Amino acid sequence: MTRKSSLYDPAAPIAVVGIGAIFPGRGYTTGFWRDIFEGRDLLTDTPPTHWLVDDYYDANPLTPDRTYGRRGGFLSPVAFDPLAFGIPPAALQTTDTAQLLALVAAKMTLDDAERDSGGKFDRTRTSVILGVASATELTAHMAGRLQRPAWVNAMRQAGLPEDEVQDIARRIESHYTEWKESTFPGLLGNVVAGRIANRLDLGGSNYVTDAACASSLSALQIAMHELRAGDSDMVLTGGVDALNDILMFMCFSKTPALSPTGDCRPFSNAADGTMLSEGIGMIALRRLEDAERDGNRIYALIRGIGGGSDGKGTAIYTPLPSGQARALRRAYDQAGYGPDAVDLVEAHGTGTKAGDKAELEGLHQVFGETASGNDPWCAIGSVKSQIGHAKGAAGSASLVKAIQSLHRKVLPPTIKIEEPADVIRDSACFYVNTEARPWVSASTRPRRASVSSFGFGGSNFHVALEEYTGPAAAKPERVFPAELFLYSADDSAALTEALESAAQAGLTEDAFASTAEATLKRFIASASARAAITATSPEDLAAKAARLAAQIADGSAGRAPLPQGCSLSLTPAMPGKIAFLFSGQGSQYTGMGADLAMAFPAARAVWDTAANHPVTGALMLHRLAFPPTAFDQVEFGNQTKRLTAMEHAQPAIAAVALSHLALIEALGLEADMTGGHSFGEIMALHHAGAFDTDAALTIAAARGRAMADAAASNEGAMLAVQCEADAVRDLVSQIGGGLVIANDNGPSQVVLSGPVAAIQKAEALIAERGVKARRLPVATAFHSSVVSAAVDPFRDVLSGQKIKKPRLPVYANATAAPYKAKTADMAGEIASQVATPVRFREEVEAMYAAGARIFVEIGPGNVVSGLVADTLGIRDHLAVALDNKRVNGVAQFLSALGSLSVAGIPLDFAALLSETPPPVPKPPPSRHAVMLTGANHDRPYPPKDGAAGRAPPNPPRAL
Repeated sequence: MTRKSSLYDPAAPIAVVGIGAIFPGRGYTTGFWRDIFEGRDLLTDTPPTHWLVDDYYDANPLTPDRTYGRRGGFLSPVAFDPLAFGIPPAALQTTDTAQLLALVAAKMTLDDAERDSGGKFDRTRTSVILGVASATELTAHMAGRLQRPAWVNAMRQAGLPEDEVQDIARRIESHYTEWKESTFPGLLGNVVAGRIANRLDLGGSNYVTDAACASSLSALQIAMHELRAGDSDMVLTGGVDALNDILMFMCFSKTPALSPTGDCRPFSNAADGTMLSEGIGMIALRRLEDAERDGNRIYALIRGIGGGSDGKGTAIYTPLPSGQARALRRAYDQAGYGPDAVDLVEAHGTGTKAGDKAELEGLHQVFGETASGNDPWCAIGSVKSQIGHAKGAAGSASLVKAIQSLHRKVLPPTIKIEEPADVIRDSACFYVNTEARPWVSASTRPRRASVSSFGFGGSNFHVALEEYTGPAAAKPERVFPAELFLYSADDSAALTEALESAAQAGLTEDAFASTAEATLKRFIASASARAAITATSPEDLAAKAARLAAQIADGSAGRAPLPQGCSLSLTPAMPGKIAFLFSGQGSQYTGMGADLAMAFPAARAVWDTAANHPVTGALMLHRLAFPPTAFDQVEFGNQTKRLTAMEHAQPAIAAVALSHLALIEALGLEADMTGGHSFGEIMALHHAGAFDTDAALTIAAARGRAMADAAASNEGAMLAVQCEADAVRDLVSQIGGGLVIANDNGPSQVVLSGPVAAIQKAEALIAERGVKARRLPVATAFHSSVVSAAVDPFRDVLSGQKIKKPRLPVYANATAAPYKAKTADMAGEIASQVATPVRFREEVEAMYAAGARIFVEIGPGNVVSGLVADTLGIRDHLAVALDNKRVNGVAQFLSALGSLSVAGIPLDFAALLSETPPPVPKPPPSRHAVMLTGANHDRPYPPKDGAAGRAPPNPPRAL
């Protein structure tokens, strides 16, 4: 349906409904994000497909006609079927690769846009507007062939006979592609867009724009004008650059802009230049109302774009901060919000000292106007640290990265920063991530990102983007660091066969997740033989499956150690009751909860809830649990200290436990009884229905605050002793003075608590007995009379909450038995636990006596499950921790689910994974496909075997 342009808002949000990307690394859209997320360095030596290092490299930047750059970002081979696009195979040699790869990316983008809308858009009103900077590689190549007169003249000047002149000239010509009818359109930059419109039958406008390294965003600006004016209903836009030939390397070498050390380090004190790259990034855009009406999946919204020129500057290639700031202000004016609402800037960030300095100055001119004086609020980064500078496609690489970050709600990393630039160190606005972090935000603050791109000639562009949270939001294809594979069979022989088949399957990476999901659907928890494998790659899966199969075959299964992340049972499952045990204070660590929050939307939503909470919102628990990168030991120590503070640790631990519970609920895993260690008892009561999530966060924060206040007014200490409780009871009685066994953790550990003087006496007497002990790094003597001052204020908070009778047995630390208090007395009983010893060993024994055989630790770390194992020893039980600070959080969580599945517990994996579908496996290349890189196809030179294929030097002619 076409509408008059007068009805459209010139600042209306534009929806991103499709993405296509081909960049160095894995080479497709989801793969590109995985590369970004994993922080991979994708810069390599120049491959011989492009140009020969032996021909052109010289470490001296001043050497004429030589480049001091020998590394860059280069595309992995991409399958291209010419017949599928109606291109004669014979025309590939005379068609620039930029045109061919752009076709692949465009089809990828259109397919993505059409996937859920059923093609409900008018192709006749679909335009193609792309950024294509400079010329194509084929242009320079064909121009080189036309230099024959110069070669001939030089040889005649050298006195060569004419027959040799002509023979040599023909030999030189053979190093170039011949001119054909298809050459002229094949070398034109505008045909990059034209060929897409032609081959994909699109009837809107098609053209390219050139703003040098800002070309992608210049094309985006026009695309948005097309949509807002009503001239197009959909636009394919982005950037295309396959020009990593020697000409580009020479241009950047003689500026000089390339890194002499061969790396790209934006915003680092070690930055010394950029690195060249190549690639294609495209997005499909529609007006938001049209996209929602037609059922398109929406990745993000573009709220505004600002462009501007530097005006009169010092030199045509010298960036001007004020010109860049002008583009920023225009973008935010159009978007309708200020820079204080932006949490991520994907900067131009080339890694050149002058460029990064100017960009940061321009950013601070705008963002600094709203700086509050608190900690920096906005992450800044550059994808160039990973792939290099893709020139005309650089803006599209940044745009795809920012869109995916909003879509997946992840703050992406920028790598190679050991020490940030001084202006970042001192910034009141910006900080850098060196590792991916969950993007947590309160509902009152939509996630917003911005992208900058600047080009020679003073072309400046800045884009303002926002998350889309409406009903048409796309589900992110999962990029887990590991996948869980489950296998079941009627007997061990059949299970061995299944494992051997898995070991020999030869999976590709893009089929890895979908294959894993298929095994989860087939798995039968009640089968006689069961196995679980948590694998990080197809190779890891094959190795682990082969090892398990071998253990079953040789009879060592059950005796030999299993590979990490694996579980195996060859006997029918007879699971007992399930007990949930919650972690206590001391289990916290920086980074806790981050991996699951980035993998599972339900886990991240818990942190959003905490950010919205009237009490914990001000604490910014996510900045405590997974703070920005610490660049020295002092800052890391400060981060650890801030998280360890009781008023922070307890609500942060609560958030981790709540995120686990959100996933457990989806799985349908239910407990028969619950308990916790110290603070963990609060979360056990919550899970048992005593109070809701909001109350749990309020209570957790109040408990921590009350204990911190008590610690500030009382001196106390705690001592962990490696022995059982009975071994020190006499010593505790002998010393007296308020000394107590605060934690009876198990047969191998107790913790003493009390006034400092009493702890000092205990420490000396225990040392005399030759028993190992260590002072704990705590603020006071928990679970003793020293902190009794915390009880009353904590009870006051509890009395203001709606506390109900638990629906499950909740085992209390103080009694090692289920809570039996009346509802009216619950607040007092919960509060008194703060100053009462923890009888955890007895609690575990009581649960075991009540039939618990499977103990699931919920919350950060795996200390509690270790205490269960210590207490129960060789008795029949399974203790499973959902987290382990030494293992990736997703891998540990999946391993725990594997253990539970093998134990015979049915789990609803379909519900768990419903919001994170596996990537659709790529079809195998057709038999007509050729493999393309960024270099032009089938060039006569360089030789196919690289430098080894060159003719060797000849000896001097005999006189």
